[in-house]
Amino acid sequence: MPLDAEYLNARLASAPILDFDQIPVDWGDMRFLVRATAAAMRHHEALEDEACRRAEGLSRDGDRLLALAKNWYESVRPGTEEAAEIAGLDSVLLQSMRPFLTRAAEAIMARIDFAGWQRGTCPLCFGEPDLAVITPAAERVLICARCNARWRFHQLTCPFCLNDDRKKITSFASRDGRYRLYACDVCTRYIKAYDARQATRPVLPSVDGVATLPLDAAAMQKGYK
Repeated sequence: MPLDAEYLNARLASAPILDFDQIPVDWGDMRFLVRATAAAMRHHEALEDEACRRAEGLSRDGDRLLALAKNWYESVRPGTEEAAEIAGLDSVLLQSMRPFLTRAAEAIMARIDFAGWQRGTCPLCFGEPDLAVITPAAERVLICARCNARWRFHQLTCPFCLNDDRKKITSFASRDGRYRLYACDVCTRYIKAYDARQATRPVLPSVDGVATLPLDAAAMQKGYK
């Protein structure tokens, strides 16, 4: 895809910027990743036997894998439904597609500023955020769960339902103050954040997502999801 600012800004006006056919997927690697990811998840009892068998079957059927990967990628867009065959395989497809999505996102983010983007969904792929970082300037930057793209978003607005009533946003922090959690009392969803204001390292989504599991447990105990 063209990476000049004029093209990318035009795409941003009618986001998402990145179409499936523009993602640089190596389908030989993709088939391997689907098979290996499913096996690893099954080994750790994070995937049912039946879903694991379906993933292995997809890894041998390149045409079907391409069609389902495209459907999975586009299913977050309004008016697009997820294929029934994907049920139970969302995490497998996410982990398998992430290396290719991340590489594309890095190339695009180097050429465009998302300052004008005001939505809670990713301007690149329309994915939802599952982590944020609070910058030293006290800005909140959302991180896409699919491609790791980042964009600034109001600190006390729910990215999922856009509720901006501060009285209906619950916030609490980990004991060491490194992580925070913002929960919406309207849609009952929440997002975690890495507080970089006094941190000694930048946010590491794959690490911080695991390190904040106690916050997930605390939020779910309070009825958030």
